[in-house]
Amino acid sequence: MLQTETSGTLPTVIGLPKESHPMSSSLAGAPSPLATTTPDPSARQPRLSLQCEPIGADTTAIRSLDWERSRFDIEFGLRNGTTYNAFLVRGERTALIDTSHAKFRDTWLPLLEGLIDPKAIDHLIVSHTEPDHSGLIGDLIDRHPDIEIVGSKVAIQFLEDQVHRPFRSRAVKSGDELDLGVHPDSGLQHRFSFLSAPNLHWPDTIFSFDHGTGILYTCDAFGLHYCSDDLFDVDPGAIAPDFRFYYDCLMAPNARSVLQALKRMDGLPEITTIAVGHGPLLRDHLPLWVGDYRAWSSERSAGEAYAAVCYLSQYGFCDRLSQAIARGVGKASGHVQLVDLRGTDAQELAALIGEASAVVVPTWPAAPDADLQKAIGTLLAALHPKQWVGCYDAFGGNDEPIDTLAGQLRNLGQKWAFEPLRIRQVPGVADYQRCEEAGTDLGQLLTKERTIAAMKALDGDLDKALGRLSGGLYIVTARQSDADGCRSGAMVASWVSQASFEPPGLTVAVAKDRAIEALMQVNDRFVLNILREDNHQPLLRHFLRRFPPGADRFAGVNTLEGVAAGGPVLGDALAYLGCRVAQRMEAPDHWIIYAVVEEGNVSDTTAVTAVHHRKVGNHY
Repeated sequence: MLQTETSGTLPTVIGLPKESHPMSSSLAGAPSPLATTTPDPSARQPRLSLQCEPIGADTTAIRSLDWERSRFDIEFGLRNGTTYNAFLVRGERTALIDTSHAKFRDTWLPLLEGLIDPKAIDHLIVSHTEPDHSGLIGDLIDRHPDIEIVGSKVAIQFLEDQVHRPFRSRAVKSGDELDLGVHPDSGLQHRFSFLSAPNLHWPDTIFSFDHGTGILYTCDAFGLHYCSDDLFDVDPGAIAPDFRFYYDCLMAPNARSVLQALKRMDGLPEITTIAVGHGPLLRDHLPLWVGDYRAWSSERSAGEAYAAVCYLSQYGFCDRLSQAIARGVGKASGHVQLVDLRGTDAQELAALIGEASAVVVPTWPAAPDADLQKAIGTLLAALHPKQWVGCYDAFGGNDEPIDTLAGQLRNLGQKWAFEPLRIRQVPGVADYQRCEEAGTDLGQLLTKERTIAAMKALDGDLDKALGRLSGGLYIVTARQSDADGCRSGAMVASWVSQASFEPPGLTVAVAKDRAIEALMQVNDRFVLNILREDNHQPLLRHFLRRFPPGADRFAGVNTLEGVAAGGPVLGDALAYLGCRVAQRMEAPDHWIIYAVVEEGNVSDTTAVTAVHHRKVGNHY
């Protein structure tokens, strides 16, 4: 195995050794959105390294290890860094599958040139064109102008706008093949079959299957943001939480597309390895990961009402904003489908919009091209008055005004799921939080009938017995700030219990659709404000209100800033505990948060804690 870090003949961009990360366990939850800061030229460089190792006959993985990356896009927090994986396959001819992030230019290209003369690479298979996988394609074209780039039709179009260089290309779709011929030494024939996999998670994605080795190259699908020296999935317990978090953030909003891709995979010969674009390759526990994708996607696509969240690929901030809205819908157990208005054919677009119970659309260019104008016409024609609708600013620079778009939708007689989401500047964390909260409101509308039915289904005596479980009354507060802005949240809690003595720890049950849940990932800090029996009603009434997306939960509330690391301390609380999330356990409709208590104080040692007595046990 070849690795480049602080020594060796290849130039590197290296930092200090990686700090240890909290070990995952059966209770470990999603990665924490860690803070990012403005780069300081005098600060040390982040730790980057390369790994080059055979993964099959005539097949080499080139992995770019980004050990300390703490955020992927502005709203996707990482706990364990990430990797960008590329692959070299040699038959009679040679193919390179994907490249790497541009930050690895000074190390990745010399490593590739040490393995093979770039002019000897006949084909570059582009799984999809997101910059973390395609950042060095332009450099490769400069070294080998005659290389043939193989990708989906949409990927080729995206690359033309991305690399600003002429290049040879071949557009492929499901059923097409690329035969590299027989390797002269191994005698193995490397014949690739391509599978279209749009929306996983970009509209240009393809899978590539090598019949010679049984390796399926999937780029983002089945991936995870997890950086380690392990090339394969040797420790499923360690990577499972990150695998699930990655699915929830990027694949769950396209669950129907995941199922279509799985059907295409079922038609392949035996798959020995899934070579992903991020994280360890999946080989040792392959049935587990594929089974998880199938089960999770089937659950999210079980014929129930869904929201179609539309976006325009590579326009403004549509991709990220639409994903934030879709993630919010999913938090409320609502079903969602991301729909690319550019990359979806007219028949499928009409079906997805017409069958949806809710439709969310972005502002589109004020002067759309002919193809986009046709898609917009299809979208508007497929809408019907029984649907919920919403709209958001794409912030593309030349958008149709959002009020004009909202007026069009109102004229069609649509019901509004949330007020138009106005983005007045380059989106920051607060904007993404507002979009996610709007999606959660929409998800609750979609699942309202299901929620009521579940309440009525519980046996009456059991319901009353469960209601006799009592608890204290608390307000959980959290705030996170970084260079991209500030986001905060608060919620009323009564399901709180001390869980350990050494270290002092407690558990809090947080409903999955609570906005504050996103601020309570592993290693995040929060404050548990303990309410007092003789004055808790005003605080309770305030925080039980239904806040519109993005509203300041603390407006008009007496808060003490800078007292606790995790967020505001309520001035009228009896006591507070500053906590750090150590583990998370998933329950059907709640997350059980185990947190270590790091600080605390009591304002009045003679007062007592407010107590909550319920009448029923199947809802708050």
